[in-house]
Amino acid sequence: MARVYVSSVIPAPVGRVWARIRDFNGLPSWHPAIAESRIENGEPSDRVGCVRDFRLRNGERIRERLLGLSDYEYFCTYSILESPMPVSDYVATLRLTPVTDGDRTFAEWSAEFGCDPAREAELVNQIGQGVFQAGFDALKRQLGS
Repeated sequence: MARVYVSSVIPAPVGRVWARIRDFNGLPSWHPAIAESRIENGEPSDRVGCVRDFRLRNGERIRERLLGLSDYEYFCTYSILESPMPVSDYVATLRLTPVTDGDRTFAEWSAEFGCDPAREAELVNQIGQGVFQAGFDALKRQLGS
């Protein structure tokens, strides 16, 4: 299994960051690569098991299932159901932790997935930098003081 791990410090309180990212259907409001998103079957976006269907700005489509969400521990875990990326068994977790020194947020985004070993380094970089770090950078711009 390939593994990706990216972390960052966001200059905003954890409650403010969580309010921005908690909505499983809210990616277009904070991630620069996402053009639009909808939750299938009209389910609530915080119901474990719901499926989001979203389009990237380049037109590609991805479907993901919410596997876990905690307002107490500030995390969400999801799996990819359909993606243009050549990955299998993809499961990711986005987790926030309060940094009490300066009222900031430590953010971690990790994923594990199967892929062709010849493409692992490319996919780890694409996901780590193009998805995870790009999301953190956008949150820093949006929520920074």
